[in-house]
Amino acid sequence: MTDFIIIGGGIAGISAAARLSHLGRVTLLEREGALGYHASGRSAALFEETYGKPSVVALNRASKSYHMTENGGVLSPRGIMLVGSPATAEVFDHDLKTMEMDPVTMAEALRLFPILDPAVVDRAAWHSEAWDIDTDRLIQNFAREVRGNGGQVVTGAEVTGITRTALGWQVLTTLDAYDAPILVNAAGAWVDVVAGMAGIKPLGFTPLRRSMARIPAPGGRDVSAWPMVFGAGEDWYAKPDAGALIVSPAEEDPAEPHDAWADDMVLAEGLARYEAHVTEPVTRLLSSWAGLRTFSPDRQLVLGPDPANPAFVWCAGQGGYGFQTSPAASQLLADIVAGRASDLDAETVAATNPGRFR
Repeated sequence: MTDFIIIGGGIAGISAAARLSHLGRVTLLEREGALGYHASGRSAALFEETYGKPSVVALNRASKSYHMTENGGVLSPRGIMLVGSPATAEVFDHDLKTMEMDPVTMAEALRLFPILDPAVVDRAAWHSEAWDIDTDRLIQNFAREVRGNGGQVVTGAEVTGITRTALGWQVLTTLDAYDAPILVNAAGAWVDVVAGMAGIKPLGFTPLRRSMARIPAPGGRDVSAWPMVFGAGEDWYAKPDAGALIVSPAEEDPAEPHDAWADDMVLAEGLARYEAHVTEPVTRLLSSWAGLRTFSPDRQLVLGPDPANPAFVWCAGQGGYGFQTSPAASQLLADIVAGRASDLDAETVAATNPGRFR
């Protein structure tokens, strides 16, 4: 018997498990052989406070100190740049305002990202307050916290059945059966599937595929200090990664929950949009992949007990914000479960409440 069963070993599940491990014994169940296999293992891994809806931004800001300092911190400087052209001027201005960025000259933009094509790109903006996240270190920090508090992380445990019992829940897996009074649904793209297995009405989450390509460093340059670069309207982005560049079409194509892979045509179209802004063509791919970014109907996180059954707790809808919001989102979840007041403002707490969909 355990106090909490958490289904899902991505960043949502492992961070929730870490926080809840201070309230009781935790058992986390992950179907794959390792934590962070699906969306969490395929993230662009950037922390940028102003990225997302107001409730997401509030969670980002509340997470910053943890990311910066806990266990030595998990952030390293990156910076972010927005680029545009006369054809995207209106969208560029909108992004500039919402992301709280500062315009820079084209000379400065070329210094930061020297392969920009000035024949196409005529405007740019910069924000230094963006960092790479060491995602593996963050996941392992949370996992150590779980184990340090007597909890267990069980991988290779696919959930095959969920039953309501007199004492709470019994979760059957391919390894064993687990019982607990409280069940936390942190199953990423599968959260509505898990809800249905438990007899809870799904909330209407949508997994959206996003593809990524790794390409060689343009011209053999040292790209390590280059910023992450977005096209206006986020219709592509590029980011240094282990001596190469990752480039994404930034698509949001609805998909069923599955082990996602990149769509070749979508990837080609995104790479073409990237190439239209730079002077170096893409000559080959080093690798490609895709992940599912899962959103609630209003694209805000869903954190807390289901109104129809408070013993069923949602930790879902992280979308593309799972890593950067994880410290504050998991703390909010634990505060709600414990019946404690949150340090977050009431509007943010309400914006993440599952009751808004009932």
